[in-house]
Amino acid sequence: MTGDLSAGGRPRLEKAGRRHGPRGPWVLRGVDLGLPPAALVRVTGTNGTGKSTLLRLLAGIDAPTEGRVTGRPARTAYVPERFPVALPFTALDYLVRLGRVQGLGRTAARARAGEWLERFGAGGHARTGLAELSKGTSQKVAVAQAFLADPDLLVLDEAWTGLDAGARAALDAAVRERVAAGATVVFVDHDPRRLRGEADAVYEVGAGRVRPGREPAGEPPGTPGTFETSGTPGAPGTSVTSGTPGPLVRITVSGGRALPERPPGGPSVAPGPDGTTVLTVGEAHSDALLGALLAASWHVHRLHTGRTEPSEGGVRA
Repeated sequence: MTGDLSAGGRPRLEKAGRRHGPRGPWVLRGVDLGLPPAALVRVTGTNGTGKSTLLRLLAGIDAPTEGRVTGRPARTAYVPERFPVALPFTALDYLVRLGRVQGLGRTAARARAGEWLERFGAGGHARTGLAELSKGTSQKVAVAQAFLADPDLLVLDEAWTGLDAGARAALDAAVRERVAAGATVVFVDHDPRRLRGEADAVYEVGAGRVRPGREPAGEPPGTPGTFETSGTPGAPGTSVTSGTPGPLVRITVSGGRALPERPPGGPSVAPGPDGTTVLTVGEAHSDALLGALLAASWHVHRLHTGRTEPSEGGVRA
């Protein structure tokens, strides 16, 4: 059962679980969670623990395999990390159509679409076809659609990924405005600095369960591992030491600006295929490192998690 809709509503998961396929492993199970009203809610957890699954259940994108979701507001908006661009519309036409679906009149939908595109720095692409937009501009359109009809529940699954600094700041401000207007906003983001200290509630996903959590601590100066370089991963002469055995995460990236002198977790750095760079870091530091990479406008191609052991001169998978 997917649950009911309500005008205002307080979304609640009741013994909810989700698995992929009738015999697949459970991603989440037995989740009892009630979201507070007019609140900013952060969801944390390591990669692959089910954060996105939880957000999709809350937003109504996926139905629970067992249990139910109740109290979801009729005006619910969702922004995924990746926006499907293979649609035969311009950015403006797409937003107008979505605005109409969300109950806005054509004139109001058109006006609000233009306003939000401008606010996120994509006004110059209003007449551009979705398939012709860059990844960053596509994400601006995805974010804009979520705010068209003033949602009472806003669910953001790494919605800041791919946005430039100006658009990230605009999204931060728009989130604060929705909460101030009485909406509940639930978000996941790789960057532990994102809206730090502002969450009214924090939940951690792990081992198929959802428990009360706490704000991520981030990386203090002088964490283990050193970058003996001027800052660009993969540059000749880069030498990194990492003393964290156990599960490691490989992050394959390209482009971007120079990283801080001491990136989170002290990752090892190696050249990857097709001009990419591979950074390997302890799993506990992976979210913080991803946040630093995204903040420096690096494009993340691939994440790989596995049990690895440190070896002399680097890290061996």
